[in-house]
Amino acid sequence: MYLSFGLGHHPGWSVILAGFTAYAGIVAVVWVLEPMMYFPILGASGTYISFLTGNVGNMCLPSAAAAQHAVGAEPGTEKGEIVATLAIGAASLVNKVFLILIILGGSVLISMIPQNIQQVLPLVLPAIFGGVLAQFAMKKPIYGVIALALGFMINLTALPVYFKMLFCIGLTIAVCLYLEKKRGAAEA
Repeated sequence: MYLSFGLGHHPGWSVILAGFTAYAGIVAVVWVLEPMMYFPILGASGTYISFLTGNVGNMCLPSAAAAQHAVGAEPGTEKGEIVATLAIGAASLVNKVFLILIILGGSVLISMIPQNIQQVLPLVLPAIFGGVLAQFAMKKPIYGVIALALGFMINLTALPVYFKMLFCIGLTIAVCLYLEKKRGAAEA
């Protein structure tokens, strides 16, 4: 908001809407399903705090379930809801304290790294993705070849960027599933 309105670097509403549409197309179902799935364990107040702080499935839900188990509270009861709410609040507080310390420490650490090493940092994420691709491709090498080939072909098209990722993933899954079904039919 500050970059858009404070400094005048607003990209335009059409770009924002396009980005939102691409994102919503992928995760909109989760927006409806997650609250329904978590509510029985977290209760009303626990669900509210969880979605306010974020990281529901990895932090809030496990802390609520562990706290309920530790004190013998049944999920869905008043006691269970109170315990879940307190556990989520405590987990969120601890999370924020550690995040602040890590962010401040990381900023100091990155400022101490020599410039020639800092120039390599943008390559870390592609290297991680390459490692994940290699890990899966080792199990079924043809799937790695298919994913790379489709990725290169789709990225050479004039599609909008937000559709490229969606098509890469969708087509790779579709082609690999087709090959699995074809192989299963040939074995039968």
